[in-house]
Amino acid sequence: MPRAARIKNSDSIFHIMIRSISEISLYKEDEDKDKYLKLIKKYQGVFGFKVYGYCLMTNHGHLIIDVNGSDISKIMHGINQCYAQYFNKKYERCGHVFQDRFKSKVVYNNKYLITLSAYIHNNPLDIEEYKQCVENYKYSTLGIYLGIRNDNLEIVDDDFVMQLLNENVENARERYIKLVYKCDDKAIKADTEFTNEKSEYRSERSILIRDHDPDKIIDFVIKYTGIEKRKVHFKNNRMATESKALCVLLMRYFCNFTYKDICKVIGNLTLSRVSKLCAIGVEIIYNDEKYCNIIEDFLKSSVA
Repeated sequence: MPRAARIKNSDSIFHIMIRSISEISLYKEDEDKDKYLKLIKKYQGVFGFKVYGYCLMTNHGHLIIDVNGSDISKIMHGINQCYAQYFNKKYERCGHVFQDRFKSKVVYNNKYLITLSAYIHNNPLDIEEYKQCVENYKYSTLGIYLGIRNDNLEIVDDDFVMQLLNENVENARERYIKLVYKCDDKAIKADTEFTNEKSEYRSERSILIRDHDPDKIIDFVIKYTGIEKRKVHFKNNRMATESKALCVLLMRYFCNFTYKDICKVIGNLTLSRVSKLCAIGVEIIYNDEKYCNIIEDFLKSSVA
């Protein structure tokens, strides 16, 4: 029987569920969970999606992803494929890591979004050491929601969900922890302390438009980097690698282009080379101060 078509929409929020095949743990060590989160961060740089919450357990994981105008299949394929390659290399194995394709469910309204986030944050309660302090589980966003742990990778937009409960940070956090534990004040761990470094939540949802002209992206990049336009189209031109990488990344980000689409626009590139250039582009915007604001600058230029 053929698989049902996945429900997809470029302005949707999704509950994503991933699970390992039965004979292995999806994350054998904390290092594996750290790697998965770093891959989420990496592919945020490629596709510009938002994460409203996550919880990574031993053999499965939950994500709440706002595709923000992108494609959920492209996002998850990139993350999971890279993780499977990492996992198989590290543990000297081959074959599948994930159980079938990832499962996804559209989040249709704010009430469901709040309930869903509480549900996934509730997962570690099955672990003995976290039965009374689920907020301390490191690989869940609950601690970030409550302000007791920093989002060091800057992956999560926790404000968006929390403001649905109350714009006042302290009130929202008190309501949320009750929702997660599903009990009254007496049952909540007495020494849970909220760090009130802010007084109000301010987060608006807007969908990124992904239909930009690729030629305008090339023109923007060559002006930004100062390279001759013709060199972007030259094969094996090392001087143009940086500019090509930025062109590829911005086309993935703002055009929703496949690697094949990008090959047609730039020319003289293989699919594997485009993939490599995309990875180089991500590294550039994260590590080179000259280009750390290029995505924002392109947006500004496109509306100027």
